[in-house]
Amino acid sequence: MTYTAKGQLDRDAMIRQYVPLVRRLAHHMLAKLPPNVELDDLVQVGMIGLTEALSRYEAAQGVQFETFATQRIRGAMLDELRETDWMSRSSRKSQKDIEKAVRRLEQRLGRSPLESEIAAEMEMTLADYQSLLGKVRGTQLVYLEDMTRGNGDEDESFLERHEVIDDQTDPLALLRDQRLRVALVKAIESLPEREQYIMGMYYEHDMNLKEIAAVLGVTESRVCQLHSQSIARLRAKMSSH
Repeated sequence: MTYTAKGQLDRDAMIRQYVPLVRRLAHHMLAKLPPNVELDDLVQVGMIGLTEALSRYEAAQGVQFETFATQRIRGAMLDELRETDWMSRSSRKSQKDIEKAVRRLEQRLGRSPLESEIAAEMEMTLADYQSLLGKVRGTQLVYLEDMTRGNGDEDESFLERHEVIDDQTDPLALLRDQRLRVALVKAIESLPEREQYIMGMYYEHDMNLKEIAAVLGVTESRVCQLHSQSIARLRAKMSSH
């Protein structure tokens, strides 16, 4: 924490210090959203969350400020997205269509299908399929309703998908989470090698799409497509969990 000469919290200095955190969280969230969501909008809302975190933080709570601020910033972004309901019904349907095509091919081929095979299964050209991946953009790996109801429900809301549940004191929830993590690791290991690299760089090393594109020597839009496809593969594999 940064303080003034009078021993008061230097809010301006703190805001400047944590602007990179806001931008990093915005970039991370943007990869899961469709193209119509603007980075600057997320950053602006995230800055409001940062300001609220500075107003509400109490060191006596025993939580580091960055951890506290991260929760507030993400919460502010999600609140904004809830109000605008960014993911259209058509985008949700497209995501589910891709997942179903991947699931059918895996059952039929006994392996992870190629990109061209998924396109053919969906009766699309490869270019059209890749364009669809860019429009869908990888959404959440696991939705709340995936654990509580069947995959046939087409009426889930954004609010339901992002409802925050405090399950830290629920042993059943913790056990379920552990099993889910094991299954997820196994599913990631079954991805094509390039997609494994992307998921590793994105989720383990906290790299954004632009940084991953530079490492792989491809365009940022191509990384976005492969990320979306990876999410579809993982959700297809995780549907039973």
